[in-house]
Amino acid sequence: MKLLMALDGSAGSDAVVREVTSRPWPEDSECCLMTAIDPFFFTKAPLLLKEAKEEAQRTLDEYAEDLKPTRMRLSTEILMENPRRGIPKMASEWKADLIVMGSHGTGAFVRLLMGSTAQAVLRHAGCSVEIVREGQRKSGGMHVLVPTDGSDCAEAAVKAVAARLWPQGTEIHVISVPEVPVLAGAYPYYPPEVVLEVAAANNAHAKEAVQKGAAILRKAGLCVSEEMMEPRESPVRAVLATADLWSADLIVLGSHGRRGFDRYVIGSVSESVALHAHCSVEVVRAAAQK
Repeated sequence: MKLLMALDGSAGSDAVVREVTSRPWPEDSECCLMTAIDPFFFTKAPLLLKEAKEEAQRTLDEYAEDLKPTRMRLSTEILMENPRRGIPKMASEWKADLIVMGSHGTGAFVRLLMGSTAQAVLRHAGCSVEIVREGQRKSGGMHVLVPTDGSDCAEAAVKAVAARLWPQGTEIHVISVPEVPVLAGAYPYYPPEVVLEVAAANNAHAKEAVQKGAAILRKAGLCVSEEMMEPRESPVRAVLATADLWSADLIVLGSHGRRGFDRYVIGSVSESVALHAHCSVEVVRAAAQK
């Protein structure tokens, strides 16, 4: 596995390093610790740019020392580029499987990981992205929430969880949220039986999705529970509420769902969950799941 850690020396980056260190990774894993410094801010201060690069390298080296217990092959990289473009670009060139970064930062490297940067990376990275938030997780097993709607991307997320190594005692909770039927067209009125039929189809699909997802994870030997939730107009609120109620440490979900492209642009379920959850969130790209 190739893990790209985007860091900026902030408390958020410290949390990223602690999270990666606390989890098991495949024996042949590689990890590149990188930061991106936008040279635009140093146009008239080249000496400050040199100092920023030196400080960034020292910090990356310190992080690398902290990550040695993971036994991953470690390297460091400093990009002289806007992080919103630089992080996805490097992930593509390095063929990363997963980008791990903080939700925001105010570190020494000119605030690399502001919320807008995390959002840009979520949208443009060709691989999976995990946004780490520092929580109250104790050492040991994790609570991993896996929402699914039965789409190809959702199934890729389930399979990614099944293939991953997890700390001993980890529990996986699979949920599916049937959507409230939204019928529109030239005629605003629909007979009650039509609405009921659509709702029943949505419920049946959600039940099938959650059962299939749970079966894949159980086959991988994981401790799994499943839940089909009440129909909601907003799957985002349902996922976030469940994550809080269940004290999730991590939410893993697909980049977009049954509706397709509209779930991948601004306001999408995956992006909204990633940016507003109180816990860490991994958004899995179907193409990145192997």
